This record gives sequence, structure tokens and C-alpha cells, in this order.
Amino acid sequence: MSNYNQSLNDRLGLAAQAKKSMLEKFKKSLILDDPAKIEARRQREAIVAARAEREAQREAARQAREAEVARQALIAAEAAAAAKRATEEQAAREAAEQEERQTALLAEQKMARDIRYAARKAAKKERRRGY
Repeated sequence: MSNYNQSLNDRLGLAAQAKKSMLEKFKKSLILDDPAKIEARRQREAIVAARAEREAQREAARQAREAEVARQALIAAEAAAAAKRATEEQAAREAAEQEERQTALLAEQKMARDIRYAARKAAKKERRRGY
């Protein structure tokens, strides 16, 4: 419908009718005893309840996943700590063995030096005495 050919009174009347029909529609929506509305409300409540239940299930699943990830991280950390400890123990054993070998080598070298020294002294003594 075109508003170009309408007078002010026509337009005001149409606006009043529109307001009146909207008011009637609103009043109709306030009727609570309508079985269709009761059924629609019950369906909406069921949908909301189902949505809340799914959300709770998702939250529980998320928490379970986080707990599993945390458990796996703890296991990995313990394994890494055990591996590091084993590596450190192995390095300490190797260092101790190396130290023992070095000490034994130094002792052998000293003994060889002492033997050579004693042999030189004995040879010198023999040369002096003439035995």
C-alpha cells in the first residue's frame, strides 16, 4: 500500500490499528493456560535440560582428558628424572674408574721411577765399592 495518496488521518488510523493489533497479540501471548504454549514451554525446558546435561558431560570429559595428560606428564617427568639419575650415576662411576686408573698409573710410574732410582743408586754404590 502506498503512503503517497493517504491523508494524515488515514496514516494515523493505520498506525493506531497496528498498535492495537500488536497489543492484542501481546495480550494473547500472556495467556498461560493454552495447551500449545504449555507444550512449547515443556519442550524448551527439556531442550535446556538436555543442553545442560551435554555441557556437564563435555566438562567431565575435558577434566578427564586433562587429568590423563597430567598423569602422562608426571610419568614422563619421572622417566626423565630416572634416566637423568642413571646417566649421572654412570658418569660418576666412569669418573671414579678413570680416577682409579689414573691413580694406579701414577703409582706404577712412581714404582718404576723408584726402581730405576734404586738401580742407579745400587750401580753407583757398586762402582764405588768395586764389588
